[in-house]
Amino acid sequence: MKRLRVPATSANLGPGFDSLGLAVNLYLNLEIVGESEEWIIHHDLGEDLPKDKNNLVIQTINQLAPELSPLEMRMTSDIPMTRGLGSSSTAIVAGIEVANHWANKGWTLEEKINQANRLEGHPDNVAPCLAGGLVIGVALQEDEVLWTKTSFPDAHFLALVPNYHLSTRQARSVLPKEFFFKEAVQASGLANVLVAKLMCGDLEAAGRLLERDRWHEPFRQKLVPELEAARKLLADQDGVYGTYLSGAGPTVMTLVHAQKSQQVAHLLRKNFPEAVVYDLTLDEQGSCWIED
Repeated sequence: MKRLRVPATSANLGPGFDSLGLAVNLYLNLEIVGESEEWIIHHDLGEDLPKDKNNLVIQTINQLAPELSPLEMRMTSDIPMTRGLGSSSTAIVAGIEVANHWANKGWTLEEKINQANRLEGHPDNVAPCLAGGLVIGVALQEDEVLWTKTSFPDAHFLALVPNYHLSTRQARSVLPKEFFFKEAVQASGLANVLVAKLMCGDLEAAGRLLERDRWHEPFRQKLVPELEAARKLLADQDGVYGTYLSGAGPTVMTLVHAQKSQQVAHLLRKNFPEAVVYDLTLDEQGSCWIED
């Protein structure tokens, strides 16, 4: 039986607002049971998540391949929902992959990223979800995403996941509608240098830049007090490069040296007992079908 595996993502990376994202090793898994009289998706992910045609996976399939007969599917996921780790993006990508595979669309990766951007609205989560690794991208229009996948230095990602939800709509509502030109130039420049430092493998410099965002974190930090608290806690910790708000939050992500990750994860768990801490690595493959 074939199983679809779709990775979680962490977007923005500080100043890379709506343009930087990477895939990490938490996954949504989807199995096609077979044809059915009506669309159904079995899961144990909570009563709030639909199991019928209102599920985002099925909505995406029906939007992209309305000719498909209903399918019975089975879904599992270890990705926390509405926590800033791309849970909605994984559902959209899963729907795209099923439509592509089951309806024989033959879409290229480029076409799938454009489809996903049209549905999601920006590429920072969906592009690495599909391509894996670190992706830098921008949407010029609905069906034109300029993007590139690049290598990421060897490191771990510690995801501090608070026990409350934060919707993207709520997180975007606190952002300013305008920036002064000088501020925008500086904010953009920080993102440019961050990408350059990552591509050079300079994690020390990249970590400092992760914490110098001007686009969104100054306005969202009041919604996620864990961000500033984690930064203060980890400021002088050996092996810690930098901490940023993952996506719209409330997950707080810390970039750490691979050999120090367990030690720093223990410190986070001790100081944030009500949160869950994941010790993650980069997923290089992106969404893929696996033969079980």
